Amino acid sequence: MFYAGLALNGLAIGCVAALAAVGLLATYRVTGVFNIAFGSNAVFCAYVMWQCVRVWRMPVAVAALVVLGIVAPGVGLVLERLVYRPLRRSGASGLLVATLGVLVLQLGLVFLLWGGRSYVDAPSLLPAGSVRLPGALTLPYATIVELCVVALIAVLLTFLLRATRVGLMVRAVVDDRDLAAALVPADRLAAGGWAFGSFLAGVAGVLWAPIYHLDPYSLTLTVLETMGVAVLARLTSLPVAVLAALAIGIGQTELTAVHPPVRWQGLVDAFHTNLFVLVLFAALMVVPRLGIRDSGPVGGGLHRVGARRTSNPDAISRLPLGALSLVLALPLFFDPADLRASLAVPALAVVFVSLVVATGYAGQISLGQAGYAGLGALFMAKLAGAGVPWLLALFVGPLLVVPLGWLTGYPAIHRRGLYLALTTFATAAVVARFVFAQPVFVGGLVVSRPAGFTDDHWFYGLELACLLLALLLVRSLHTGPLGRALVALRDSEAAAVSAGIDVRRMKVFVFACAAGLAGLGGALTTSAAQAFNPTDFDPVQGLVWFAAVAVWGVDSALGAVVGAAALVAVDVGTVVGVSGLLIGIGAVLLGRFPGGIGAAVRRAGDWLARPRERAVSRRLSPAGRAAAARVRERRVS
Repeated sequence: MFYAGLALNGLAIGCVAALAAVGLLATYRVTGVFNIAFGSNAVFCAYVMWQCVRVWRMPVAVAALVVLGIVAPGVGLVLERLVYRPLRRSGASGLLVATLGVLVLQLGLVFLLWGGRSYVDAPSLLPAGSVRLPGALTLPYATIVELCVVALIAVLLTFLLRATRVGLMVRAVVDDRDLAAALVPADRLAAGGWAFGSFLAGVAGVLWAPIYHLDPYSLTLTVLETMGVAVLARLTSLPVAVLAALAIGIGQTELTAVHPPVRWQGLVDAFHTNLFVLVLFAALMVVPRLGIRDSGPVGGGLHRVGARRTSNPDAISRLPLGALSLVLALPLFFDPADLRASLAVPALAVVFVSLVVATGYAGQISLGQAGYAGLGALFMAKLAGAGVPWLLALFVGPLLVVPLGWLTGYPAIHRRGLYLALTTFATAAVVARFVFAQPVFVGGLVVSRPAGFTDDHWFYGLELACLLLALLLVRSLHTGPLGRALVALRDSEAAAVSAGIDVRRMKVFVFACAAGLAGLGGALTTSAAQAFNPTDFDPVQGLVWFAAVAVWGVDSALGAVVGAAALVAVDVGTVVGVSGLLIGIGAVLLGRFPGGIGAAVRRAGDWLARPRERAVSRRLSPAGRAAAARVRERRVS
């Protein structure tokens, strides 16, 4: 049954979602980059708006002019000039990861400036009151304003992009920027696109903050869920995006009128509050041939540290595990407080290693590891609570996550690049909204360690043993014929198929292994804290993890372990937000320094280890140096 009053209320939500979708599409149409940092742009502007009104006591109108007229477009211009333009000019891959780095950087800045606190008093820009309609219905003035703004922006953008010379220049820049730059002002067009997209992100954040409470992770995820509207529009049609957003907003409020039996009410409420994330997940799974033609680098260019690394085994295959174990064992001699903080290192390192398997070795971008980790923790806690011996539950729980990774691998068969990243992120968002946020699944969980592991020293030793097992598994995956098949899949799917590799089966296998490892890391995290905390496995937290692994070297298991230790150390030793800033800066610079910190260390080590070759090279002609380089490449490969 359709209720007109509820439908009118849903228009308010749909309008803001439409603005967010239009901003995403506008940036994509003008720059060719899908801006995953759109959500953090919205959150940052919403916090600045709160600061102006609640702390600095500015009038709402003045604050709106400052935030939406200066701050929001200014952020877009700064990012375009300092991040995206240099990457474009250098020809570096990894623009998708650069937007992810911007997201982490902005969230780190929010935590640093505002402590990550949530606020329920976000100021509202829209007028109060409503208009009476026939049938005792009322339409708020705020909804009327939103509808007019959405319609005006969508119509003007559609006209501008399709029927004007500016639209022709935009299409030329997106299709071939280098060729178009000689004829049109490509940099100015791109700067305008980023500024306008950032402006719409600010509008969406400021309008949505009063509807939902102002919280860094929650509001970021809410805005990112509107990506489903852009996917439904195939990243091309503004009218389809607007109509889809309005329809979903109306459907979300119509669901409030559904009153099933009490035992099903929680599920209906979950559908009501999370319809946008369901649409994102369904659109990515159902829309035919979506992403098949995405020809960008499968791994976002993260693994490309030079031709000589494409077939070189990972450093873990030559890693002296004894030396690594000694370093990781140092926390056993810390005082109790520092040892308790160190318990997070091995658990997080196992999650990071799972990303190395999926992205570093197989080139499959996976942004859903937080969901897998949380499910591993949840299954472990449920099994232990049901009477299964704790040590058995610790390993059986993550094994139950493997089928989900196996199922997630099937969309990866026909998805790559951006669409694969969105699919894995949508999986984590659905798990978070429909499992971790439901009391029926997580309520009343009691997580305790068994006798013998209640002491932190013994439990830390168990974590080290689990991490060692994970590293040995990764080593076995990356050596021999299987390792060569993974490298071939990462470097070129077409070449892998021509070599007789079953690419479909390989992708499913990789996702299943990565899901199981992430589940083990999540189970260790929950056991270390002796409590299941859903915020530990927030989908946005998963984006931070991915960026951290990329910064330390996504193709290095050793880098993943070091990155986990560094992340925990920075979080414990500094104020909240510093780690996000450092990871964000590192991810933004990744396009200029491929391979991350791990690759930089390897290159420095290789340079220092060959003093005689450098001396000989200085006496060679340019042709001789080139020949020597080719010999080194063959020797390494």
